[in-house]
Amino acid sequence: MTTFTPSTSAEVLSTVQWAASEESPLEILGHGSKRGIGRPQQSEHTLDVSKLTGVTLYEPAELVLSVKAGTPLAEIESLLAENGQQLAFEPMDYGPLLGGKPGKGTIGGALAANLSGPRRLKAGAARDHVLGISAVAGRGEAFKSGGRVVKNVTGYDLSKLMANSWGTLAVFTDVTFKVLPAAETEITLAIRGLLDDHAAAAMALALGSSAEVSSAAHLPERVAARVVGGNLGSDAATLLRVEGFGPSVAYRIAALKDLLRNAGPLEEISGEASHSLWRDVRDCAPFADGGDKPVWRISMVPSQGHQMVMTLRMQAGVSAFYDWQGGLIWLRMEEGDPEAGLLRGLIGKHGGGHATLVRAAPSHRAAVPVFEPQAPALAALSARLKAEFDPKAILNPGRMTPGAGSATLGQATEGGSPS
Repeated sequence: MTTFTPSTSAEVLSTVQWAASEESPLEILGHGSKRGIGRPQQSEHTLDVSKLTGVTLYEPAELVLSVKAGTPLAEIESLLAENGQQLAFEPMDYGPLLGGKPGKGTIGGALAANLSGPRRLKAGAARDHVLGISAVAGRGEAFKSGGRVVKNVTGYDLSKLMANSWGTLAVFTDVTFKVLPAAETEITLAIRGLLDDHAAAAMALALGSSAEVSSAAHLPERVAARVVGGNLGSDAATLLRVEGFGPSVAYRIAALKDLLRNAGPLEEISGEASHSLWRDVRDCAPFADGGDKPVWRISMVPSQGHQMVMTLRMQAGVSAFYDWQGGLIWLRMEEGDPEAGLLRGLIGKHGGGHATLVRAAPSHRAAVPVFEPQAPALAALSARLKAEFDPKAILNPGRMTPGAGSATLGQATEGGSPS
């Protein structure tokens, strides 16, 4: 096995052209923070783009950032913070959950996996902020889409199409994102001791108010003890984040307190304590335990999530917590079996949704559909898309579905991407 480590776009192109001519599969890799997601790789060689780094354009006043695809997210976030800005979609760091180190994800990987975080309700995901890409398709051709301006809608938006393709269609070499000002003030209002159904009702009430809540999550009893080093305590915590200018945040927090005065004991968490709390929610810290018990990421209707989990608990041992007002559910299967058929069946009975197996032993990842299976018509469309961009199936073959297919379209349009 050979590992190719290009440091220029031209070297990426020549490597993919060689692989296409030889019909030799390539595993596309940055720093490997998400390497354990998807079916085990079926590639002879590795294309490592971690040396393809650096900022090529940053105009804070224009809210535009262009970087090489292998640039670590940690470096980008540090640069933006120095200028009072941020990637508003708050990309998750999968490293700790999958047994790796934090801060290893790349900006290209963030787009390939369509990453997002607790602010998804308000800010969307990576695909909602990308402005343009330069990439090399599996057929060995370089192409560009979009540009460096916010208003750029000429032709097909391949930048968004590539989001959530998990390296099965093309290799990113450069990406351009819209960035936004970071909030001046952030305060989290925590309601303590609620059961899952009461928490769902409280989050719905808060999100339906004029308080402009940017994030809503619920950590059940004992799960709450696994964030911020246990400083939150073990009682259940229903979390509502409010961001913006100081006086506005204070006013909206006061309105929330009044609205939820009968819901349960209320606590305010601010400053770095609030940042750390939402970072742990974002990165699934309660289940980042160094183990390999199966972990699922489920997207479904918020009002149905806790009901599905309650039904599942009657048939399997699970731990769970909720983000996106309950529309994103993180599940850890405590008995070691992914229970894919049972889980997906229950999701279907509770309004439907999407389930992605983000952590499991290689034997499970090889035997279970890791990404949500597609309807036949959508699967056929995805297969045609794969044939257009990667006709010889050399890019991450088999990662998303058995064989050479790609689940790009179905996964990219779901309510919650498997990021």
